Amino acid sequence: MNTKAFLAEFVGTFTLVFIGVGAIAADYITGGAAGLTGVALAHGLAIATMVAATGAISGGHLNPAVTIGLFTVGKINAKNALGYVASQCLAAIAAVALLKLCLPQEVLLDVNFGNRVVSDAPEITTSMVLTTEIILTFILMFVIYGSAVDRRAPKMGGLFIGLAVTLDIMMGGPVSGAAMNPARHLGPALLGGGMQDTWIYWVGPVFGAVLAAIIYKNFLEEKTG
Repeated sequence: MNTKAFLAEFVGTFTLVFIGVGAIAADYITGGAAGLTGVALAHGLAIATMVAATGAISGGHLNPAVTIGLFTVGKINAKNALGYVASQCLAAIAAVALLKLCLPQEVLLDVNFGNRVVSDAPEITTSMVLTTEIILTFILMFVIYGSAVDRRAPKMGGLFIGLAVTLDIMMGGPVSGAAMNPARHLGPALLGGGMQDTWIYWVGPVFGAVLAAIIYKNFLEEKTG
């Protein structure tokens, strides 16, 4: 059992969800002082710092879609992949549970625990949300592969991955919430945000991540041996 890697994935994912959802709640409390840019930066900075902190231990996946994408192309074995996904999902749940001790319940309810609900905006359809999550996660996974997985990558993966999360949220936040991460959606949904759209936030990110990983590995990664 790769206990150190599982713990690193737990702490990193916990930080992403705690800071990400907390920033959305803080924006609400301050009357929109942070705005979309502030929320995007909060998520991006959380990812950048935690990928830097956990990269040497676990690779800094912090996202079941990323883990499944890398498993698909043989970068992680099945046993570790399962452990990573379990750690990430448990971390997201723990983060929201502790946010309930840090923030007023009515604030969390008003921001739907930081999750997008498709039915709240009838002009934005389910297909729009699903397509957005696929494309945004494709971009994220592509950056992860190119800046952290590829052996030619510069040793600054955390920074560029955080920037990818930031720019994705700045586009997709109002459309899909720009989760790009099943755990980021699952924790808030399970503890109060509602599970009705959960399938979108597994299918979309996983499909986008797998597609990006397959394309990068087969067409862009330098062959060895």
